[in-house]
Amino acid sequence: MTSVKLAAGSAFPAITLPVLAGGTRSLSAPRDGFDWMLTVVYRGKHCPLCTTYLKELNAAMPDLKALGVDVLAVSADSQPRAAAHMAQISQEFDIAYGLTIPQMQELGLYISGPRNGMDVEAPFAEPGLFVINGNGTLQIADISNVPFSRPSLEWIAKGIGFLRGPLKDSPINGTYA
Repeated sequence: MTSVKLAAGSAFPAITLPVLAGGTRSLSAPRDGFDWMLTVVYRGKHCPLCTTYLKELNAAMPDLKALGVDVLAVSADSQPRAAAHMAQISQEFDIAYGLTIPQMQELGLYISGPRNGMDVEAPFAEPGLFVINGNGTLQIADISNVPFSRPSLEWIAKGIGFLRGPLKDSPINGTYA
């Protein structure tokens, strides 16, 4: 399986998925008066490190909200699996589910098969974190092929604060051509 790496500074893919709260959400479009978007891809219910990371995301929510950042977490899990998983987390952000293999590839994610996890029903995405700025442009991208290599959410929030403040007129990192 191959995926294409998303280019920093490019438009984020227009992917819409169902959410546990009902309805659908775009992975790139903030709602409720927010103008930036943080989309976190997690492996799914089978991953205890994902559970920990999503709880850390809860702790970062006040800072992210204060910065005008909407948050959405997404996995390939089915609705019942995602709902059962979130019962452990009491998340303060929307949860999208049903990410497909073509969508994982479009996001440039690493994809693992059922043999890479216990209690896994189908291929799943490895972790990814994407910050989309107010122009719908990919500002920050972080992908990993393992669940234990993820950016600090505290530092992501601090970094967004710098990008929205003192560095607001700086070019997007990684766009030198």
